[in-house]
Amino acid sequence: MTEFSRTLSLLRQERGVSQRTAAGDLGISQALLSHYENGIREPGLSFVVRACEYYHVSADFMLGRTLSREGSMLSSEEVLSAAEPGNVLQGSVLATLQSKLLSGAVGVVFGLLGKLGDKAAINAAAEYLSGAVYQLYRHLYRAAGGNEAYFSLDPAACTMDTAAADMKLAQVRFARALRSLNARKAEFPDLSPEALTAAYPGRCQSLTQVLSTTDARLSELNRM
Repeated sequence: MTEFSRTLSLLRQERGVSQRTAAGDLGISQALLSHYENGIREPGLSFVVRACEYYHVSADFMLGRTLSREGSMLSSEEVLSAAEPGNVLQGSVLATLQSKLLSGAVGVVFGLLGKLGDKAAINAAAEYLSGAVYQLYRHLYRAAGGNEAYFSLDPAACTMDTAAADMKLAQVRFARALRSLNARKAEFPDLSPEALTAAYPGRCQSLTQVLSTTDARLSELNRM
């Protein structure tokens, strides 16, 4: 919660209100707000929602995951839908936001592919992403001590990147499908920021953030 605490404090100072005033507006004690701003205590979901609404920023911005204050805004209903009865979060706020971020980005990609209407491209994209999900869950399942007999693929084969090879083949099929569409002079959707924002309000920022953070990570790796 380091980023959350730091941002919470900066937003209050930017607004020009005292801890006492902000605490009153947010419905908590000044002492509790001080603990939140200093990272001594972790707030509950209801407070995260109120803080985002109070400062008019997205939860992604509050957690330092985007420089856009409006980006990937989670409504109170969306945040609380990830919680068990009693607002007990299933995991963590960060896990919820990551899930929402990726869900929004994938939604935009498949929305664009749907406009192309090419079965080969859509299936290849689905195979690529399902391969990533398979690998992540398989590793998690193994670490948790699950019975490997649940899967038909031998554990050793999974370790030797069989699933990664499948993803690479799906990527090749995807690129081939797009080249075929180009050869047939297919009309591709407008991918300008303005067009994407108009077609996918809210979710477009998820795509932008995923592209930005991944591009930075890959660029750093390329320099190593």
